[in-house]
Amino acid sequence: MTGGSGQSGATTTRGQLVDRFGRAHHDLRISLTDRCSLRCTYCMPAEGVPWLARSTMLSTDEIVRVARVGVALGIREIRLTGGEPLLRVDVVDVVRRLAAMTTPDGAPVEVSLTTNALRLPALAAPLRDAGLRRVNVSLDTLDRARFLELTRRDKLVETLAGIAAADAAGLHPVKINAVAMRGVNDDEVVALTRFAVERGYQMRFIEQMPLDGGHTWDRHVMVTQAEILERLRGAFRLDEVPGRGAAPAELWTVDGGPATVGVIASVTAPFCGACDRLRLTADGQLRACLFSQAEVDTREVLRSDEPAEAVDEGLAAAFHACLAGKKAGHDIDDPTFLQPRRPMSAIGG
Repeated sequence: MTGGSGQSGATTTRGQLVDRFGRAHHDLRISLTDRCSLRCTYCMPAEGVPWLARSTMLSTDEIVRVARVGVALGIREIRLTGGEPLLRVDVVDVVRRLAAMTTPDGAPVEVSLTTNALRLPALAAPLRDAGLRRVNVSLDTLDRARFLELTRRDKLVETLAGIAAADAAGLHPVKINAVAMRGVNDDEVVALTRFAVERGYQMRFIEQMPLDGGHTWDRHVMVTQAEILERLRGAFRLDEVPGRGAAPAELWTVDGGPATVGVIASVTAPFCGACDRLRLTADGQLRACLFSQAEVDTREVLRSDEPAEAVDEGLAAAFHACLAGKKAGHDIDDPTFLQPRRPMSAIGG
């Protein structure tokens, strides 16, 4: 059986996914595509996006094969990202095949997805039936004109319908992600939180990160976690939820709970010390960090003519090579820091 068949033979491994800093890795983010139906200003330019050639993108079989080797090495959670993952025509099949996997101790692999929600009215129920557990939805504003300005598409009504469809399908908890931007939507922090709390969603604010396609990010303009919390505390009682673990968001209960609000403070309060994530781009590159310049190629291994067992060994080696280069932190505050060459849409959020 050759590598090109997409079928994995014995899932041979070379040790679990623990890096030189002792961090065990259990979470794999898989980008299904770099394409997106929106053009968010902090993610990609309005036009002229240099899309990945379709021939370079991993097939369903190839995605499943990399994931299967990762699961044998200790991956327990898989999040599908993009671009917009729901633009991929085989997304339900991908979810079904990933959700059917079990860890070495027999536990089911947990599959979730990050989306702009535009296709959820049609896909929420099929995705749930395929084994999807939950969704994160990007929603930076509740104002239609502002949504158009931010995303360059007049799709707020459709986005809200998609969120409601996910809720109705039982993809709980529905998490709403908003990038807080100074002078753009930071005045909506309270309104977005109230919107989520009233509907039983979990609101999460994200510090803007240096991942924009135009490389215009400025740390001094970014809205910080402290500023977000100050605005929230002006409207709600917040109590910190202990036991964050490896989760990227710090959580607070809102007005005594059970509703919570979270902040992902990758810049001012990085969680690198507990990071348990690896990333696979749509064209088959393994990355140890969103902000890294380094990538390890799996596509060449997958498309080799080696026997199945050798391909699996090569994929396991790629996982370990990726981990070997993982740093203690993202070094955003280091004067020598360089933004990744790829924008967020090409890495996978």
